[in-house]
Amino acid sequence: MAKTILLTGAGSGLALGSAIGLANAGHNIIAGVYTYQQATELKTLIANQNLKMQVIKLDVNDPRDHQRAWQYDIDILVNAAGTGATGPIAEIPVEYVREVMDTNIFNPLALTQGFAKKMVERGSGKIVFVSSMAGVSTYPFLAPYNASKHAIEAIAQCMKDELKEFGVRVCTINPGAFRTGFNDRIYEQVDEWYDPQKNFTKETGIRAIQRQLAAPDGQYPPQIMIDKMIEVIPSDDPHPFRTMLPTEMVEWCKDYQARMWDEII
Repeated sequence: MAKTILLTGAGSGLALGSAIGLANAGHNIIAGVYTYQQATELKTLIANQNLKMQVIKLDVNDPRDHQRAWQYDIDILVNAAGTGATGPIAEIPVEYVREVMDTNIFNPLALTQGFAKKMVERGSGKIVFVSSMAGVSTYPFLAPYNASKHAIEAIAQCMKDELKEFGVRVCTINPGAFRTGFNDRIYEQVDEWYDPQKNFTKETGIRAIQRQLAAPDGQYPPQIMIDKMIEVIPSDDPHPFRTMLPTEMVEWCKDYQARMWDEII
């Protein structure tokens, strides 16, 4: 059965690939994008591919965009918009952390609340939070992003329990490091403020993590994650609360969480 699905962050990356795939599967897609420029680019793309998809400007940080989005009656909301910041958490200017929290937590939550109310009144609906393996693990110099995704995990878990009685399902999708350009952008962000001549954190550790997580050979081809999202997002069948790929990351994250109980400082 075709669903009406609104995705935020659909101007690029996994959300864009999922929006296209879901449209090809016959679902009614509302692709929310960050800027009008992205909207124009996506409209050109779908025209060239002869796709049926509605494109709207939906900056999750703009309350006016929220108001316009709430006019749509949707079956499924996919919160995929996000940003990140990198650098040592003991030194990163707090305004960078605040920006991540606004974009990844507070404003998507505000958008979600508007749709949750409509779903509760109807007695059905599904809310999907695109989290990350970073929501259940950490990496050095990725604290702002880690913290935001840990918060999303807690919000999604609570919302799952609280909305169940109203017929609204809530789940997360937790990608690992996929080659969409997102990881590269957030690891480049540290260069906006970090100065090895002024900051006490040594540059070698920051660059080592960049090489590990933002290098092309440290990231997976995105299509396997997109294919899984196309499967999970519209599914009415029972499925796990958390969907993580690649599969080897599942055990890695479970081992990581177990290690934290035995960590000695």
